[in-house]
Amino acid sequence: MPQNTALLWLRNDLRVHDHAALTGALENANYLLPVYCFDPRHFADTELGIPKTGGFRAKFLIECLEDLQRTLKAKGADLIVLQGYPEIKVPEFAEQVGATTIYFSKEVTQEEIKVEETLEERAWAQGIRTESYWQATLYQLDALPFPINQLPEVFTVFRKECEKMGEIKKMLPEPEHVPFPKEQTFPCTLPALEALIGPPPKKDKKAAMDFVGGENRALERLSHYFWETKSLASYKTTRNGLLGADFSSKFSPWLALGALSPRKIYWEIKKFETEETKNSSTYWLFFELVWRDFFRFAAKKHGNRFFQVEGISNQSRVWSSDKSQFEQWTQGNTGIPMIDANMRELNATGYMSNRGRQLVASFLTHDLGIDWRWGASYFESRLIDYDVCSNWGNWMYVAGVGHDPRQNRYFNILNQAKKYDKDGDFVRHWLPKLKKLEGFDAHQPFAFTDKEKAVRMGGNSYPKPMVDVSKW
Repeated sequence: MPQNTALLWLRNDLRVHDHAALTGALENANYLLPVYCFDPRHFADTELGIPKTGGFRAKFLIECLEDLQRTLKAKGADLIVLQGYPEIKVPEFAEQVGATTIYFSKEVTQEEIKVEETLEERAWAQGIRTESYWQATLYQLDALPFPINQLPEVFTVFRKECEKMGEIKKMLPEPEHVPFPKEQTFPCTLPALEALIGPPPKKDKKAAMDFVGGENRALERLSHYFWETKSLASYKTTRNGLLGADFSSKFSPWLALGALSPRKIYWEIKKFETEETKNSSTYWLFFELVWRDFFRFAAKKHGNRFFQVEGISNQSRVWSSDKSQFEQWTQGNTGIPMIDANMRELNATGYMSNRGRQLVASFLTHDLGIDWRWGASYFESRLIDYDVCSNWGNWMYVAGVGHDPRQNRYFNILNQAKKYDKDGDFVRHWLPKLKKLEGFDAHQPFAFTDKEKAVRMGGNSYPKPMVDVSKW
């Protein structure tokens, strides 16, 4: 193996544009070996008996890796594929090929940090250096206007301080060539999806759009949303939509796996504001990216409290562990049309709108009183845009144990349904048999007595469907 060979250990940074670890490696190494390691823990079942990585998430991951491998080949390299615990396999491989340094992107939550620390210990014991980079956010950690232990607990305070003092740096250039050793054969075959999860998920024709993983598809989506349809110009007024492809940006799946850099979006917003229009909608997309930053920094500040039942609030509360009701919620069989429609969209596509996520989370935690961590874990399995910090941060927020200054953000499901699905189009899209009920109000709980309809759904007063709603 040539001298000064480095490894680039890839995880949730599956791109070549604006990539700090890749840039650092290319500046310091003569040859670079990009490596992805499939961790079996990511494909095991959780304590609730559901896959940690569900079918749609796994499919999107494989597509991102396939796309990255094609891009690397076009630049003279390849993607090396390992399987096993990364903290063991990556240092072992580095020693086998005589690599001097392992480069990687930093994560902030317990499972990922433990893997990083163990990997570094093993690498150092073998005389291999490690270099890590912060790169998942708009704002850099060292550019924040406060130390991380003084991070504001309220988003608005964080945002205003960052807007006044924080700096968003320019993007790093994409390399034209990645020097890769040619004299040796490496394992570069990606596993079949079936080998990871069993039978692949079926595509549902009712899906709002066809999400395909990969950096190139992410850039195509960015171009479509900004420049082909100019949808960015109306983002703020349409972002709470439920049906269709362009009511929101839908960048989140690619952001979650690092196939799209948040700074790429930010600087494209600035270009759009210069060439097209600057308005509340262009600002609001930036605003949502700052929310994403906030949860990542908050996860770094609070550590494991993000995953504890009290959240960051330290407030004790008795949560239900009714598995039957939880199962009704997961399968979209609660008898509440707006809840059921959103959950069935999630199960059928791996996606749910932001408004839908707020409603189903509020219903599970406030109406059913079920442990919010169960919902967060289910989302982890199902969402193609699962991001550990945003997912658990948002669930804490809605459950009243997180960063929400109101602490009791209850959503009236019926009122929300009438506001955001006025004519019931979304509900009937995912519960098509409701169309057969002449004069039926798609927003009302169905198959309940009038008395039960009048009762505010909450805790023990939650009405049980009188028919098998799974048929709807």
